[in-house]
Amino acid sequence: MERVRTPGPAIPPYEPLMDGLDMEGKTRSTVVTVESPQVPPPRDHLAWSLCTTLYANVCCLGFLALVFSVKSRDRKVLGDYSGALSYGSTAKYLNITAHLINIFLIILVIALVASGTIVVANIVNHHQQHPEFIGPT
Repeated sequence: MERVRTPGPAIPPYEPLMDGLDMEGKTRSTVVTVESPQVPPPRDHLAWSLCTTLYANVCCLGFLALVFSVKSRDRKVLGDYSGALSYGSTAKYLNITAHLINIFLIILVIALVASGTIVVANIVNHHQQHPEFIGPT
């Protein structure tokens, strides 16, 4: 068996380079800027809470939503995005609950007015068909 030698330069032993120098002895000037993607700040639902407070304040849920919205805005200004997200989601759920209860109450009132109108119309119709004279005889 014959050994095959590959021609090539001899590799010098490892020697650490001085700081700031590369293989050719030139200074490094590569700048890598890493930017994280901009995450939008969490929503505080302040306008929605204000409208709920003014127009659909069922069981004071609109006022509570307004309080949590203001807390969320304060946290957002301070840079506490997790706290702002927590308060904002609480305000959102309070707003949704207030609106659902408000819609239910409106439907209930409409149903009661409609059924009351039907009952009154039946009573009036009955009295027109069967007049009863109440008076001196």
